[in-house]
Amino acid sequence: MSICPTAYSGGDYKGLEVISQVFDVSCRLLNGEYRWSRYAASRLLDQHQKIMLRVAMLSYHTCPLATLGGKDTGGMNVYVRELTRQLGQMGIHVDVFTRSQDDHVPHVLHELGYGNRVVHVPAGPEHPIAKQELADYIPEFVEGIKAFACEKGIRYDIIHSHYWMSGLAAASLSDAWGGTPIVHMFHTLGEMKNRIARSEAEREGEYRINGEKQVIRRADRVVVATLAELTQLRFLYKANGNMVVIPPGVDVSHFYPIPSDEAKMYIGLKPEDRMVLFVGRIEPLKGVDTLIAAMSRLQLSEAHRPVHLAIIGGDPSASPEEMTGEMTRLQKLCDDLAVGQTVVFLGKRDQDKLPYYYSAAEVLVMPSLYESFGMVALEAMACGTPVIASEVGGLAYLVRDGETGFTIPDSEPETLCEKIAWLLNDRQLHATMSQRAVEYAQDYAWEKIAKQIVEIYEGLVKK
Repeated sequence: MSICPTAYSGGDYKGLEVISQVFDVSCRLLNGEYRWSRYAASRLLDQHQKIMLRVAMLSYHTCPLATLGGKDTGGMNVYVRELTRQLGQMGIHVDVFTRSQDDHVPHVLHELGYGNRVVHVPAGPEHPIAKQELADYIPEFVEGIKAFACEKGIRYDIIHSHYWMSGLAAASLSDAWGGTPIVHMFHTLGEMKNRIARSEAEREGEYRINGEKQVIRRADRVVVATLAELTQLRFLYKANGNMVVIPPGVDVSHFYPIPSDEAKMYIGLKPEDRMVLFVGRIEPLKGVDTLIAAMSRLQLSEAHRPVHLAIIGGDPSASPEEMTGEMTRLQKLCDDLAVGQTVVFLGKRDQDKLPYYYSAAEVLVMPSLYESFGMVALEAMACGTPVIASEVGGLAYLVRDGETGFTIPDSEPETLCEKIAWLLNDRQLHATMSQRAVEYAQDYAWEKIAKQIVEIYEGLVKK
């Protein structure tokens, strides 16, 4: 019995174990145990096929290991990281390829478990650059992935790309590898961002829109988070029937309710303190200015018992030269509205600490102008924290109005203030929503979501 060395390169010892079992079953077959052995061999070969499935996961513009809250780090990073971990647990080998942005970071890291790797591919300068420049280095990124696969002797069964630039890279790789199937996720859409842009500087260029259209035409399957995203792709991009709705997941073993007093103690609050929470990137489409304006109104109505707003994301301590325009604008807004004593910009926080912040908060607020899904809302609900969110995009589907929180029109600070005050003062409503939120989040456990993704992989491989 000969074994191709490339079949188990990368440390896939499980694959060798299954091959050994199949060989043992074959011996039983020869010894006359025909009926049982034929069935067992079939089952073991199916198991072997699943275990040996290899996925090239592309996250070109941002690394899944990056600290959350940065300019280009958010829900997509969490999605890629957690899906990869879950796939590894299911016996699927994944290599995540991302553009190297720091020449001091090793190019190959084993931090996702189960033998799966994050491969930092040099493509252009090894430091962060503007997104407008990133597309120029996609060919170099593709060549780096091809070289890695050749060096390791790996043949990937599926390419799973994230964001439009990764989709363009996936198309080139598929052509080079003889038509390897492509599964793609956009996470955000340029046309949707342009619809809510408040200035020319916030608009996405035609290069992105054209790139997204190319990816739609080329991908074998486009995974969308909600029916809203599916409708947007059909209406704005004339996408065809190669789409499937599979929502992102949440790690319910990591995000779960922590007793409020313990969570508050961990983050430095007193048991009686009340906190409203925002978690996300600091950019105009997140609508943080609406939340700050709502807190200004809340301060007047709750003067007898102050409520603090904690904002996780961005770099509030950056020098004036390096601070983003949106962070500067929001800090000035706090000064203008005299809420500087109750609004705290915490900057980036590690994913491991987020459950404490969610559990310590009275409510998580997502006042976004556009949100394809809203993984932060799902994490908060898993921790038993009600969510108040704008009734836009994926949030309108994710947050159940009146059950796990409230959905409200975007850019309405008065309405937002009213809903926050309601949850702060109606403890029975808060407790009911908290319990329902935890129960609801269980339907999004990664084990369930990853199985749906694997079904897509297997369907494409078998074609």
